[in-house]
Amino acid sequence: MTPTRYSRVVLKLSGESLCRESGHGIDPGSLSSIASEIKAAHDTGAQIGIVVGAGNIWRGATDRGEAIGRVTADNMGMLATIINALALQDALEHLRVATRVQTAIDIPKVAEAYIRRRAIRHMEKGRIVIFAGGTGNPYFTTDTAAALRAVEIEAGALLKATKVDGVYTDDPHVNKKARKLEHIRFMDSIKNRLRVMDATALTLCMENHLPVVVFNLATKGNIARAVSGQKVGTVITE
Repeated sequence: MTPTRYSRVVLKLSGESLCRESGHGIDPGSLSSIASEIKAAHDTGAQIGIVVGAGNIWRGATDRGEAIGRVTADNMGMLATIINALALQDALEHLRVATRVQTAIDIPKVAEAYIRRRAIRHMEKGRIVIFAGGTGNPYFTTDTAAALRAVEIEAGALLKATKVDGVYTDDPHVNKKARKLEHIRFMDSIKNRLRVMDATALTLCMENHLPVVVFNLATKGNIARAVSGQKVGTVITE
């Protein structure tokens, strides 16, 4: 078994990672590929919690228009994260990885209610826990939900899987002169508005001394590398 630097982590996935480029819904190929990568990280012996977004199904900020209010739109988004969590659970269990979904919104017919002590116990028994339903409250992003759960379960790091290989001084898809940062402080990330995560999530991590590792999900083996403490992407610390 490969020694792990982080014995317990929370992995943040975007909803868009489950669909094809510029697509919607859940793409079986993308889902299976991500599940395989998570299994490889789990096989290192790390305890893994996961928070997945819902942008592949519902983006309240852009989809709600004028007919749907912010609170309702956020509630719809939280329900959409449960759909993604259930899909990811099945994909992982297809690979014989024991997985539990816990949700901040009570929906007992399909998932467990989020209970911190039970979540930790699941992970101690070698099960992956997928935290769905956001924080259970509107006005909070899934990035903040991931930071909150990571702090609550005393994770060693929050792993943020993205479409780029770390944090840049600007959008590398727009500005070819943007520089990749191997290490950055929380306050610099917040002050310079680098759009790594929302300010609430970054502040929560900063105040609780929780490092954030930002890396490219598309690079095979990156989740396992991040869990093992290998040099990958960008590390955000105090």
